Amino acid sequence: MSTAGDGPGRRRRTWLLAGLVTAVVLLVGSVAATVAWAGNAGGGARTDRGWSSIVPGHAPGGMMGGRVGTTVPRLDGATVRVTAVDMGAMMGGRSHMGLAVDRTAVPAGTVSLVLANAGWRTHELVVLPLADGQQVGTRSVAADGTVDESGSVGEASRTGAAGTGDGVQPGTAGWTTLDLPAGRYELVCNLPGHYAAGMYAELTVA
Repeated sequence: MSTAGDGPGRRRRTWLLAGLVTAVVLLVGSVAATVAWAGNAGGGARTDRGWSSIVPGHAPGGMMGGRVGTTVPRLDGATVRVTAVDMGAMMGGRSHMGLAVDRTAVPAGTVSLVLANAGWRTHELVVLPLADGQQVGTRSVAADGTVDESGSVGEASRTGAAGTGDGVQPGTAGWTTLDLPAGRYELVCNLPGHYAAGMYAELTVA
């Protein structure tokens, strides 16, 4: 028996719903593949020449970006691999960003941080000490969209190299090696608007 709801309008709604579900599944899969590098030791191969950092996922220009191919030289101390992700032009972009770390605690002393930019936008990694009781993501954001980084102990903001630069470009990596005393640190991307969009993570040095 046919009803009014069985017509072309209902079929169109069914197809639209199916398309939406498919898009969400693809998006979630892309995010999972992008972040997988930060939690999987197989995301990079250690050789005598250093790390060859390859993030599984789409190449830059795909749904989320996601593939990073940069040879990182052998670095001293404990290594923390940080993946920057963003939604690019989708949904306004800035409201969907983050930093994922492959470890949240390291011994005090020499620490190397590698930032892999698996997003669409330029990113950076700035290391800021946390005061007792201070939580990540709670710093005051200035009118220019950045936080005060005057207490920074170092940063990785140079494409394909160590130290300070103009930012790590999509699909590449940058790194820095620091001497960190025991304490809690906030890893942030301090390009305008990125901290407020969620680009921060905590690292404990003990």
